[in-house]
Amino acid sequence: MYLRHFAFTRFPFENTLQTDELYASSARREAEARLKHLIELRGIGLMTGEVGSGKTAVCRHVTAGLHPGLYRVYYVSLSTGNVLDMYKSVAWELGLPTERSRATAYRAIRNEITRLAQEAKQLPVLIVDEAQHLRNDVLEDLRLLTNYAMDADNRLCLLLVGLTELRRRLAMAVHESLNQRLVVRHHLPGLARDELETYLAHRLRLAGAEAPLFTPPAIEALFQASRGLPRKVNRIAHYALTAAALDSAHQVSENHLQTALDELQP
Repeated sequence: MYLRHFAFTRFPFENTLQTDELYASSARREAEARLKHLIELRGIGLMTGEVGSGKTAVCRHVTAGLHPGLYRVYYVSLSTGNVLDMYKSVAWELGLPTERSRATAYRAIRNEITRLAQEAKQLPVLIVDEAQHLRNDVLEDLRLLTNYAMDADNRLCLLLVGLTELRRRLAMAVHESLNQRLVVRHHLPGLARDELETYLAHRLRLAGAEAPLFTPPAIEALFQASRGLPRKVNRIAHYALTAAALDSAHQVSENHLQTALDELQP
């Protein structure tokens, strides 16, 4: 309802931005530099962060910039299931037929990775999202997928993405082999306090607004409530704009922010 009130061309805080429209926060820039380094090393990496910190957006932006002739990106979101289920999901992404045997599926995936690396001269990049849900045996078999020629020839880049608890799990003794193979590990924080105002201005500008719409007290309240996590910022800001429009206000005040938080209470 606030589109007309603020003369927006679109909803400013929707979560479906194009990769070239993402806000270049310091946290995002560092995370992207780490991922690019991981791809150069052709190893196993770990990215963790709280819900809504922007992990998927970072991965999308980095992979969108990879040369399609040199890299093949495969994105798998795994939650529950056994090792064979994991192999089936990976094989599906690689365009391979579904195998009923764990050993057969493993060989088929390894052969395809070898074909891509040696014949097509492409580096497969496998991104496994929601990895904090994976069983221990699934995590171990994912590591085995990266073993080639006694570790002398890395043909697969593997990135595990998940919540903060994934970092704690990989520190356990049962995952020592995988933990030692991690060449890049990074935890993605939220926006810094001094970045929130420019983040809001960036999102509003994409929607056609030039003047600042959030008052300084509202921005402070928004940061305290969201801890700088972009998804939380977007959700609260959306409701706050609705409250301001209902109040026929031209700016979002601290009271409008509080109204939004009250509405979002479970």
